[in-house]
Amino acid sequence: MRVLILGGTREARELAHIASGERGFEIVSSLAGRVRAPLLPEGEVRVGGFGGAEGLRAWLVANDVAAMVDATHPFAAAISANAAVAARASGVPLLHLRRPRWVEQAGDRWMRVPDLPTAATAVGTFGERVFLTIGRQGVDAFAGLDRPWFLIRAIDPPEGALPPRHELLLARGPFAVQDEARLLAEYRIDALVTKDSGGEQTEAKLAAARAAGIPVVVVDRPPLPEGARIVESSAQALDWLRIRRARRG
Repeated sequence: MRVLILGGTREARELAHIASGERGFEIVSSLAGRVRAPLLPEGEVRVGGFGGAEGLRAWLVANDVAAMVDATHPFAAAISANAAVAARASGVPLLHLRRPRWVEQAGDRWMRVPDLPTAATAVGTFGERVFLTIGRQGVDAFAGLDRPWFLIRAIDPPEGALPPRHELLLARGPFAVQDEARLLAEYRIDALVTKDSGGEQTEAKLAAARAAGIPVVVVDRPPLPEGARIVESSAQALDWLRIRRARRG
């Protein structure tokens, strides 16, 4: 049973690793190719886009894919939308694997916003020294802010315009709470901006901000396509694949 995993996340790599070790699965992982040195999953890997929803539909049919798991980043809205369209057009069952959202805890000072432009408007009102941890895409939403100073952390250099006052820090998680606390103190950070990516790899910054009493602007995830079938762990996704395999006999 050939399975396409739209990957790039830790959960996608976990699923590829476990499923590749089971008889009856042939796993192909697809990476968008936007990270220069991605962590590669186990098994067959393809890199690059499909050419939109129609290109993905054609690929699914041509490669006799029996099931597809969308385990992309929670903010990869375009890819998830294309996967839903391609699945309906091809008849290939689709599952969305999304790690749980972060949950506000006692002592947190969060402001949830729907998108990056709203985050830029919000942070400009209370942050003089801002820790921007949204990845390399979307930083240009903050380019028009000339009053705050930004520490911008990403795996690869951001795309597009940058705020005039900034320092770029290239790093890949996971990060420890004590290291994040030192970073906040060293750079005298008074506001944090992050996407609600969820997961443990980058959650430490939230704990450090909580301890320091620093406000956090949290950008909410874009919605998944209507009618999406969703699980929150690679183990649940594997169970779904096993059921599909059993039905095929």
